[in-house]
Amino acid sequence: MTATFPITLADDGDSARLGTLFDAHHQRLYRLARRLSGTPDEARDLVQDTFLHAARSPRSIPGGAPQHAEAWLVRVLVNIKRDQWRRDATKKRLDPEGASHAARAESSDHESALIAKTVVWRALELIAPRRRAVIVMHELEGATIPAIATSLGVSAVTVRWHLSRGRRELAVAVKRLETR
Repeated sequence: MTATFPITLADDGDSARLGTLFDAHHQRLYRLARRLSGTPDEARDLVQDTFLHAARSPRSIPGGAPQHAEAWLVRVLVNIKRDQWRRDATKKRLDPEGASHAARAESSDHESALIAKTVVWRALELIAPRRRAVIVMHELEGATIPAIATSLGVSAVTVRWHLSRGRRELAVAVKRLETR
């Protein structure tokens, strides 16, 4: 569900730079988005929204080393997904029966491996968005702590703290979901 807005680029240089950024980073961003979202279509939409954000404000993309632009794009992607998680959490709070009924119907139709995967993803939804992003980037994406720190614009100590707390919270959430 991507909104359509007219995009006005400042000049052809911005367009060329966005094209270069897309070519260089879209696969990495898609892999991250795929880990953060439920379907390939959602992941593609997330990457598209990230580059739309970049196209709307090309001057805000940092220059210099290529990793600075990639880190900026990762932060934008994570922030867009975090906003989606918040909206979804609000919807679930407003209609808890609809959300839980759909989740029960989904899990009853799949094999045990898919049920386990679903439990983990549901447990991830219960964790704060920043911790969730750190866990996904480290555990599923295989990103290093310094790389995550650079991507999110925080210190390595902060990443380690979120990772430690997130793992504990994830374990508690999985246990809670398994006992239901």
